[in-house]
Amino acid sequence: MPDFRFSRRALLASTTAAMLLPAVARTEAATVQPNILFIMADDLGFADLSCYGRTDYHTPAIDSLAAAGMRFTQAYANSAVCSATRVGLITGRYQNRLPIGLEEPLGTRDVGLPPSHPTLPSLLRKAGYRTALIGKWHMGALPKYGPLQSGYDHFWGFRGGGLDYFDHSFMGKPDLWDDDRPIGRPGYLTDLIGDQAIATLGDYALGSRPFFMSLHFNAPHWPWEGPDDQAEARRLASSTGHFAVFDTDGGSQKTYAAMVTRMDMQIGRVLDALDRHGLAHNTIVIFTSDNGGERYSNTWPFTGKKTELLEGGLRIPAIIRWPGRVASGSVNEQVTISMDWMPTLLAAGGVTPDPAFPPDGIDLTPILLHHARPVPRTLCWRYLNLSQEACRDGDWKYLKILDNTFLFNVVDDPLERANLKDREPARYARLRGEYRAWDASMLPLDPSASTSGFTGKQVADHFGIVDARTTARPND
Repeated sequence: MPDFRFSRRALLASTTAAMLLPAVARTEAATVQPNILFIMADDLGFADLSCYGRTDYHTPAIDSLAAAGMRFTQAYANSAVCSATRVGLITGRYQNRLPIGLEEPLGTRDVGLPPSHPTLPSLLRKAGYRTALIGKWHMGALPKYGPLQSGYDHFWGFRGGGLDYFDHSFMGKPDLWDDDRPIGRPGYLTDLIGDQAIATLGDYALGSRPFFMSLHFNAPHWPWEGPDDQAEARRLASSTGHFAVFDTDGGSQKTYAAMVTRMDMQIGRVLDALDRHGLAHNTIVIFTSDNGGERYSNTWPFTGKKTELLEGGLRIPAIIRWPGRVASGSVNEQVTISMDWMPTLLAAGGVTPDPAFPPDGIDLTPILLHHARPVPRTLCWRYLNLSQEACRDGDWKYLKILDNTFLFNVVDDPLERANLKDREPARYARLRGEYRAWDASMLPLDPSASTSGFTGKQVADHFGIVDARTTARPND
């Protein structure tokens, strides 16, 4: 497949950013290879943690990471849905460079992350790391694709998009795996993921090699089931049709709180295990989400949600704790995106990216270790449903939804209310041109790809939206 390159302006911006990263930061970061624990929630909104502003429940374990590390206030997901973001995260590149990255999210098509493509775990493994994925994969099915084919030594979790929390099935099919073997295990899924992470840490504590663990929770993704909602799980299981798991008539703020706080409790147990095994002092812990929040999320001060390129669909919490390296209780305004974590963690481990697949993300270690000033960024997104486009450059953002286009200053106007495209025509034209140049450097949109979104039938505040997709499939 051809290697689609940056637009010239984006390439220059990336090169300039790389020149700003002091070589000493890479050297210092790699003196002793740190362990890495990368925790990802599923569909958690920007303000769904108490350290980001949620007030109706508390998340003390995740808050403790922010208190002991750095909290980012301008973190973005690579996409407004999970599969595409996960591709960007694991490759360090725009997901739109690969067919799997065009899926929004991956459905039933036989596409996936090519095993030949270098990934964060595969590069770390070559450098001596033990690698494991505990939780969600969702980047392709067996026999062609899977975690073990893309750099992980061990996998325990599920391959699809979202499971029932009690019977561990999706669309009527069980989907729980130990490596490439299907398994059955009773229990609430969030608890099982926490238990498996703790067991894996116990195994790692017996060895001397560093580890990289991806801990990807299902929570708080639908179906809306808290740890005591077995009756709700039975109701969904008895509902007619395989789509009952989407649970459009279920949930509440109370249920959502139970799901998030149970995940926080399990994260607390995992952090306690790091302490108990004497691993915490040399372990980088990152917490983030795969995209913006869904219907019960708090995305304040933004509008929009998952599947939308409004800020609420893209802004996510992002926290890093690195004892003795990252200042405790620090808050940073650097614009970041999911694909930044690959070059950052490679630098932390003293590992060089594959030169044939240069990262689109940037190495954040100068900011983490040396308090470097924020680097200006130009970032772009697209989303097939509702023909959405977005480009952020500095404080400004170009946005297109259907045939409507906008220019916002998202720092002064995070709600994206004041459309300044007529007042700032030159800036609007420049950002739109930047988007066009970026778009031309990526794979073209695939009208056959899966895409998703909310309509007025599903979510009342989306009145007027009558169809979840606006690009026809071939032969429609």
